[in-house]
Amino acid sequence: MSTWLTDTRTSYDTVADDYASQLRDAVAGDVYLRGALAMFAEQVREGPVADIGCGPGHVTAHLAGLGVEAFGIDLSPAMIEVARRDHPGLRFAVGSMTELDLAPGSVGGVLAWWSLIHLPDDEIPLVLGHFRRVLRQGGPLLAGFHVGDDSRLKTEGYGGHPMKVHVHWRQPDQMATWLRNAGFTVEAQVLLKPDESVPQALLFAVAA
Repeated sequence: MSTWLTDTRTSYDTVADDYASQLRDAVAGDVYLRGALAMFAEQVREGPVADIGCGPGHVTAHLAGLGVEAFGIDLSPAMIEVARRDHPGLRFAVGSMTELDLAPGSVGGVLAWWSLIHLPDDEIPLVLGHFRRVLRQGGPLLAGFHVGDDSRLKTEGYGGHPMKVHVHWRQPDQMATWLRNAGFTVEAQVLLKPDESVPQALLFAVAA
């Protein structure tokens, strides 16, 4: 396993419980995030939807509450333990988006909810290629990420625990280009909190 993957897994294993506690109501408390997920859910023709990089499963559960057949995959075994504990009626598995162990055309939607932010630029085309491979033609993809042109090393977070993960901020136009090159049609782009120092973006795409 690559060093950055090992560091990411170890970091999120360390903070899993505190991360879950802090973000449990993040979607419920944000009308724009709820709206984006509702639009995504409406685009899903048939399940299942893969929430890739699902963390503690709170967004997976939100999709399920919208009537979507959803399951989660995360690199961190501790995150998956928390997800299974907090959402026992849903399916979660340990896995890496860089080696996505799903059959071609096996999912009806892909969610990457701020889960691409730790990937180095040179890994993005590989991962988006996996997303396109497992997604049925016409199936939707929703990606959320931080907007900017910088990267930083996060050494502490979520309860003050030590972490060692790089956080990459990206421009929506660059992400859209990567998606098109991977076989997606980009349908919508939403900029959130544009007046903050680090805005956020959501890109809606479908498998071409």
